[in-house]
Amino acid sequence: MSQHVTVHLTAEQRHHLESLIRKGKAPARVQTRARILLLADRSQGEQRRQKQVAEATLTDAATVCQVSRRFALEGMESALAERPRPGQAPKITGDVEAQLCLLACSDPPVGYAKWTLKLLAGKLVELGCVESLSDVAVYHRLKKIQLSHGASKPGVSAPPLPAL
Repeated sequence: MSQHVTVHLTAEQRHHLESLIRKGKAPARVQTRARILLLADRSQGEQRRQKQVAEATLTDAATVCQVSRRFALEGMESALAERPRPGQAPKITGDVEAQLCLLACSDPPVGYAKWTLKLLAGKLVELGCVESLSDVAVYHRLKKIQLSHGASKPGVSAPPLPAL
């Protein structure tokens, strides 16, 4: 069960949060968290419930609870800042991308008319650039760097010129 955490801001903290919102230079999520802390503050005599703060900031009550708890346990900067998000690090880094470009621009292996996504992925694994790699990951990276593995001539495909 979650325990309700009360927020008590000092005058200096309130001033910092208000200036952060007033300037409008901070990311939207940081500004929203600042608004949550200002509205949840009990030191000014306001006794808003979490649900009221959530409605006023257009967020969920769980978000208000989470921001309040992080403020109480870890401080204001931790409550305002983004936490690192979980996830796997990308397999295709700059070095692997460079090797992929070199491969895609080179002549295909003997017996093939052009490089396929599976051939490119397999060759990168064979060269020891990565431990394993799917053809879908190769496709997405080629698309991102606008490299066409299916063009009649290997290499970077130029975007079409705008019509006059």
